[in-house]
Amino acid sequence: MSLASMLQSFPSKPRVFIISDISNEPDDAESLVRYLLYSNQFETEGLVACTSTWMKTRVCPQDMLNIIDAYAGVVENLNNHVHPDSQYPSAEHLRELVRPGPPVYGFAAVGDEIPLSEGGKLLLERIEAVSDRPLWVLCWGGTNVLAQVLFKIRGQHSPSEAATLRAKLRVYTISDQDDTAAWIRTQFPDIFYISSVHGWNQYGMAAWTGISGDRYYGFDQGGPDFTKVSKQWIKENIQVGPLGSAYPDYMFIPEGDTPTFLYLVQNGLGVSEEPSFGSWGGRYCLTDCSEAGQRARHFSDAADRVVGRDGRVYRSSHATIWRWRDAFQNDFAARIRWTLGSDFAGANHHPVIMVHGSTGTAPIYLEAEAGSTVRLDASATYDPDEGDKLTFKWWHYREPSATQWMLEFEVAALVIRKLDEEGRVVEVQLPGPEKCCVEPTSRKAVARGQRLHLILEVTDNGTPQLTSYRRIIIQATNKDLRGGGEGAEAMGDLMKDFMLSLTLQ
Repeated sequence: MSLASMLQSFPSKPRVFIISDISNEPDDAESLVRYLLYSNQFETEGLVACTSTWMKTRVCPQDMLNIIDAYAGVVENLNNHVHPDSQYPSAEHLRELVRPGPPVYGFAAVGDEIPLSEGGKLLLERIEAVSDRPLWVLCWGGTNVLAQVLFKIRGQHSPSEAATLRAKLRVYTISDQDDTAAWIRTQFPDIFYISSVHGWNQYGMAAWTGISGDRYYGFDQGGPDFTKVSKQWIKENIQVGPLGSAYPDYMFIPEGDTPTFLYLVQNGLGVSEEPSFGSWGGRYCLTDCSEAGQRARHFSDAADRVVGRDGRVYRSSHATIWRWRDAFQNDFAARIRWTLGSDFAGANHHPVIMVHGSTGTAPIYLEAEAGSTVRLDASATYDPDEGDKLTFKWWHYREPSATQWMLEFEVAALVIRKLDEEGRVVEVQLPGPEKCCVEPTSRKAVARGQRLHLILEVTDNGTPQLTSYRRIIIQATNKDLRGGGEGAEAMGDLMKDFMLSLTLQ
């Protein structure tokens, strides 16, 4: 068996369609370079150059082709560093996917008498294609390519047929960059749509700026470590070799569009159909949770509570991304090294996690009684690089279980105990039923309570260090309906004692 055969494979790949205002500024080119390094995990179905408020009258598909030309010089090397069943697409295949969008701003591309652009035709074709997998449309610029297709679908299909086609879509946009985005969300609330929603051009408020924007926008100062997004680090670790040399210096912040596909990276952390679970691409919750909102599928920024490099606690939407920065930048640098040579032993590769003999990147779902103890065994986890030492870190990701900002009030911590020196095997104690199996306001005991998220991080000591993840989701149960208490008519009444305890701390 070859060493590459010991790596993680990706038998199911997300379908991805990218719409980019490339060459408006350097960050889209930067994101495309990184995307190509992960393209063995995706089924790329379109690369469309579009406009935005920053570049309203031209599109630059030729600049996508230039980056793919650089990729052509390294794809053979890349394929020697991944599983034989999960190879990279050829440069020829990717070139065939490049199309221009309409070279006009926003709604100027949308209307009954306006023909679809070449990019719009390809998108419509991909939406109408027979597939049991959704199509992820990643919008790095304006959304008028998507808008013109949705307009065309509504005009040419019955309401039920159009709804069926929209159900295939998963959209992640980098805020609003033309005048069609808000229209899409208003007209089509049934589309699965992730976007930071804020005032026009107030991008410093958006979760995606957590990728690298802390200095430029001035948020969470002292929390994120800027070192690995600095120009010097990028010069030394990214802008090397044929593909790395196609990565331009950044103007404002590097790679503002990258969270769209970091969200989909198959590293064992994210679950693409569950934006509230959190991943390298951030964490998002339903914008509208009203009765009408049960039919809407739009997701907006959520916040994580993270200890920064200065030891202080930060709570922000940006932190849902910058908390992973060290890991995703190391990952990027390692893949750039793969482009430099075909020798497997000369580069670092990801640990492969096995929990109770289960490999793969999908979450593990368990059920356990509130207050009980669960034993988890990752002792069979291995590293494909000879001699690498592994570090195991198990931790409770509390935010995905919370429905509000004050997660300390709502989600009690799991107690995690190592059963061996390395931490390959642990014992996890669930909170009692009064903490995780009661209705928040009435305090009525429920048979099925919170879903509690446990994350296993395994990091090697290679250069650069690489981290793999596995998410274990424990459904707390309470078959005897224990732990009920005195409730209240309003959440504020229950919060009084809690807020007093915070004041006294």
